[in-house]
Amino acid sequence: MLTLDAIATYRAETYRTRQDLRVETKEEAIEYVNARGFVMFWPIKGVVMPSLWVAVAGSRLVPNEHDDPGHVTWGWKDSLLGRRRWYYGKVLRKRATMISLDVVPYFYALSENFGSPEDDYLHQYHDGTMTAEAKQIYKVLLREGPMNSPALRRATSMTDKKANYRFNRGRTELQNDFKVLPVGVAEVGSWNYAFIYECVHRHHPEILEQATEIKIGEARRELVTLYFRSVGAVNFSDVTKVFQWPKREMERTIDALVESGTLVSGLEVEGQKGMWFSLPELAG
Repeated sequence: MLTLDAIATYRAETYRTRQDLRVETKEEAIEYVNARGFVMFWPIKGVVMPSLWVAVAGSRLVPNEHDDPGHVTWGWKDSLLGRRRWYYGKVLRKRATMISLDVVPYFYALSENFGSPEDDYLHQYHDGTMTAEAKQIYKVLLREGPMNSPALRRATSMTDKKANYRFNRGRTELQNDFKVLPVGVAEVGSWNYAFIYECVHRHHPEILEQATEIKIGEARRELVTLYFRSVGAVNFSDVTKVFQWPKREMERTIDALVESGTLVSGLEVEGQKGMWFSLPELAG
């Protein structure tokens, strides 16, 4: 039987919660993201995933105090926007995610971007898979180039407070589908702090080229394998919470990884319910 202690010991290394493994510099943060493949920026309640915050500050709640030493991650993130050292955007669960540049093409291969970046969004909108807000924002960025949030709101006629939800939903939707990403910070707006957004295909043209060689099934298997290398063992519901793929697609991916020997299935974990899967070395 797999024990919770064994899982916790494994994650103490991959999550860097061990004091001697903590991330202490910006370069170490980049190395950490590359080693894991992808991590969340902040920990998310109920979601089993490593995060940059935990790797720096340990397993504790994210405090509101701005002078907390763990918030050094915020400065690292901002200083690296647009620098092509990692990929940052609202991806997994539409929350802030850091992704290794070697891994981004696998995510992109699962997006709705199949043809020309100038045409795909129109097809999605007409098919009902893209909101009007996302279409407006993307159209402006395509035409005008990089733009900060307040300017983008003006250009899309979403400056009214009542439009806050629509604007935020649109830009998150576009990040989640790898159409736009933040590439810098501008000292504008009420807080003198606003992201500058740009189209992914212009900022990272290499991602599109690399993704064309990756099949959907291959992409799913690669991402789930990387996930298990970070968490060691989880039940089926935990892995589906992270990727939010259709249940049948996740089952097919897991089955293929079990068949190849990448994962072990049918494990019992002390005091836990559900079917658990694990890396072979952790399952013993």
